[in-house]
Amino acid sequence: MKKKKMTKQEFVNAIAEESGLSKADTEKAITATTEAIKNALAKGESVQLIGFGTFSVSERAARTGRNPQTGKEIQIAAKKVAKFKPGKALDEKVN
Repeated sequence: MKKKKMTKQEFVNAIAEESGLSKADTEKAITATTEAIKNALAKGESVQLIGFGTFSVSERAARTGRNPQTGKEIQIAAKKVAKFKPGKALDEKVN
């Protein structure tokens, strides 16, 4: 069974309906929120939203991988990755 994905516009509509804000104001708020989270993560900071979860950055070490088509070993460079750990309230809501 294929799971439905909520589009950004559907998300904006849901938030606008829940909050009573206009769709334009809701879209501005969502954009500002995601930009603030991205900027904090880019600076190496974490963002903790109590009851929702924590966004953070983790370092992934360089490693040797394998090309699945050829079987040849390749070097995968180290990089930083964004992580999200759900808070207790979100975990309980989902389960």
